Amino acid sequence: MTATIIGLVAGTLTSVAAIPQVIKTLKTHHIRDISIWQPLLLSFGVALWMIYGILIGDVPIIIANVTPLICNVILTCLKLRYGDK
Repeated sequence: MTATIIGLVAGTLTSVAAIPQVIKTLKTHHIRDISIWQPLLLSFGVALWMIYGILIGDVPIIIANVTPLICNVILTCLKLRYGDK
């Protein structure tokens, strides 16, 4: 495999990893078992990766971090809203 293919596969997998949890939480309103720190720290981490990608002008890094940033921000908000249910 070339580095580009590995990067594209890795970016795709990490981009879609949080989507099932967001969908499940929206359907069930149950997020009590997830620590607030998991989506919060991931949000900060992928935001920093996205900023890094912007600073060095690397479009694949930027794109690979948009979806997980959105998903983890949503999960953080859902945790704050449904955390006790």
